[in-house]
Amino acid sequence: MSAPRRPLPPTSSLPPLRSLDALTEDRISEALGNLYALYCPLPPSLAFHQQSLQPGALKDTPSEQAVDSGYTSGNEDEDVKQKQEEEEETLAELRDDAYERTFAERWLTGFIGRAEELTCFESEEALQRAVDKASCVLASFFTTAEDEDDEAIQITRDFQFMLSPTCQSGKILIDVRLNDGLAGRDNTDHTDVGLQSWGAAIVFSELICASPSRFGFTKQALGPASRIVELGAGTGLVGIVLGKMLPHLDITDANITATDFHPTVLENLRANITTNFPPAPSPVQTAPLDWSTPDLSGPLSHPVDMLVATDVIYDPAHAAWLRDCAARMLAPHGTFWMLVTVRETGKFEGITDTVRKAFTGRDGLRDAATGTKVLAILEEESLEWEVCVGRAGERAYRLFRIGWAEVEGGGERLNR
Repeated sequence: MSAPRRPLPPTSSLPPLRSLDALTEDRISEALGNLYALYCPLPPSLAFHQQSLQPGALKDTPSEQAVDSGYTSGNEDEDVKQKQEEEEETLAELRDDAYERTFAERWLTGFIGRAEELTCFESEEALQRAVDKASCVLASFFTTAEDEDDEAIQITRDFQFMLSPTCQSGKILIDVRLNDGLAGRDNTDHTDVGLQSWGAAIVFSELICASPSRFGFTKQALGPASRIVELGAGTGLVGIVLGKMLPHLDITDANITATDFHPTVLENLRANITTNFPPAPSPVQTAPLDWSTPDLSGPLSHPVDMLVATDVIYDPAHAAWLRDCAARMLAPHGTFWMLVTVRETGKFEGITDTVRKAFTGRDGLRDAATGTKVLAILEEESLEWEVCVGRAGERAYRLFRIGWAEVEGGGERLNR
């Protein structure tokens, strides 16, 4: 069970310490999650709801502006912003309540002291995560403003996805731990928003684990020594999930490369890969990639069997850049999966239409082998998620399957 969207006062949300032995792991996690949300708030651009994904029903539903970085976060309208400001003021008052803080401090100290005696946790790892979260909240009570200025606080986020039971007998869980943003850092550089995991990456990870064969993640579909590239990888969630998932599908020779543009994002991406694959060599490598002027050298010098991208389009120009970049990378038999977040208000409203426009099959670079094929949308699907995992309004997504399609006229012949 997750923490409530609006944190509750410790005095009304924390269970009595004397009843810890009778509580479930979920109840303790809920209490800790509430305290973490209250006393360790994420910056607005990192404020994701820490909730489990439940896929909703699938259904079909079929502006020109200056190019920006694609990373600014102005998608909420004024009403939403005003509501968020009012809620933050209320939370700030609760956060500064000395009595509530003292109550929380005593509870956390008591929990940490008795944690080793509790038997409700399913594993030592789950117990350690709970103790780590409690310690983090407790430490925040003694962090001064000067400390926060001197050093940014890394936010660690744990994900868990259920791999389809049809792959192997038994229950298979894909666990991922990420450095998912920096609280207290200088947020003036908006292009490093890839330091956090956006909702679409979580949704796509859930989807591919639930049905690997649907997305072509089978030994027969990928073939030997297949190459998979994640575009705009950010924290690397999808690439890391693939690196952990594929061996369970008897795919042990895949070459996975996670790419991004921003140096700080790439540094964090490499750290996350090391965290999740401590023994070298890792099944996931990294490479810098600028879609507007792609350098396809090193690990990107060979044709790619599978491209994946989640929530990477924030400007009309981005879709065209991504199309031409993908055209230079994707093998003739390859598939490009793109999951786009549908935002109904703000500057990114209608961004999905720019993807359709870019991948119509009429424009773009032609396949070098035939000279008659252009990257185009082969399938499109609407996804609605019952639980919000992103920012305000990020509850719907468009899934595109893109590949080489025969066209008549138009398009420039591709020279790889």
